Amino acid sequence: MRGGVIWVAIAASLAGCGGSAPADTAAGDAPLETRERNATRYQPAFAGQTRIAGIRDSVQLEVQEMTHQLNMPWAVELLPDGRFLVAERPGTLRIADSDGRLTQVSGVPRVLAQGQGGLLDVALDPDFPTNRTIYFSYAEPRVGGNGTTLARAVLHESGGTASLANLSVIFRQLPTFQSQLHFGSRIAFGRDGKLFLSLGERSVPAGRVQAQDLASHFGKVIRINTDGSVPPDNPFVGRADAKPEIWSYGHRNVQAAAIDSVTGKLWIVEHGPRGGDELNHPEPGRNYGWPVITYGIDYPGPPIGDGIQQKEGMEQPVYYWDPVIAPSGMMVYRGALFPQWQGSIFIGALGGMKLVRLQMDGDRVAGEEWLLAERRARIRDVQQGPDGSVYVLTEEGSSSKLLRLRPAT
Repeated sequence: MRGGVIWVAIAASLAGCGGSAPADTAAGDAPLETRERNATRYQPAFAGQTRIAGIRDSVQLEVQEMTHQLNMPWAVELLPDGRFLVAERPGTLRIADSDGRLTQVSGVPRVLAQGQGGLLDVALDPDFPTNRTIYFSYAEPRVGGNGTTLARAVLHESGGTASLANLSVIFRQLPTFQSQLHFGSRIAFGRDGKLFLSLGERSVPAGRVQAQDLASHFGKVIRINTDGSVPPDNPFVGRADAKPEIWSYGHRNVQAAAIDSVTGKLWIVEHGPRGGDELNHPEPGRNYGWPVITYGIDYPGPPIGDGIQQKEGMEQPVYYWDPVIAPSGMMVYRGALFPQWQGSIFIGALGGMKLVRLQMDGDRVAGEEWLLAERRARIRDVQQGPDGSVYVLTEEGSSSKLLRLRPAT
């Protein structure tokens, strides 16, 4: 928004829940979700795996609208100078300054902006201040179909204009496939500089089964070097029946991924079908079960596969939701501005139209809070700023917003 910003002071409230508990305390044993489950016969594998105790009003928030002129944004990255790099699904990359002014970045390749496709995630190289390199994923139109593709380029700025230079594709999801769904596509850098990329299983039955196939990239988290080469310590390196980029498998459609800057752990959240959104901590070579085990049911109503939730050799989710929140974008909070939130996992909710905070106790969820629900906006991405502010990207058509959350004063 040109010429200024809008300030709104609000309470961090919960949709559909009356009353409030003391700050940053669980509201007894009552979960926030009160709707009936889709998979009514399925039971969690352990206590606290779903519908954990709710938290209300952990902090009073001041919400600043940095801009309300974004068009279907998918990802935001904070630039070192305080500006923002925003990827918009129709295929536009833009820089937003603190006053809401937008500059379009030229040189973005053609994307498949259909269905769930388009320009998707964007990430800065760990050495961005010196090399100006960015990475971005997108649905690439190809002969015979399409697929998730990862590219890198140098962000060049001069005279008020911005462009991409030295663009190169460093990874293509294989096989090429005809589907407009489940591209996955979150990028996260490990503390060792290796790049993780999540890949969906393309949704349709012929793609879904490939989540269990190590010769396919569908339904996988991959790990590569920044030039696209394969790290020699990847779990399937040297196996003739496996793609060497694969880190973990048996995923559905992972649209949320983040590294905890303190522990170095990778966390992801993947979309379930009707029920069964999952929080996982993917470890090398592990199988996370889809579509063999799941806590959701198929969209028409029947079970998926044999309708089982546990199987030897397949990992259980750390936490799951039923009904779904439709996760997109996440971070692990490690700032000083909100000491009550230290170590919490934040997840954008699309269908749920809220920002979900999971209070963690080690690798287990101890409490769940819903923020920004009163805005009734799809939350596409969430990031932490250098000063500990929280930045949230909403998806509201051509009036999508970038919000900054700070403690109310």
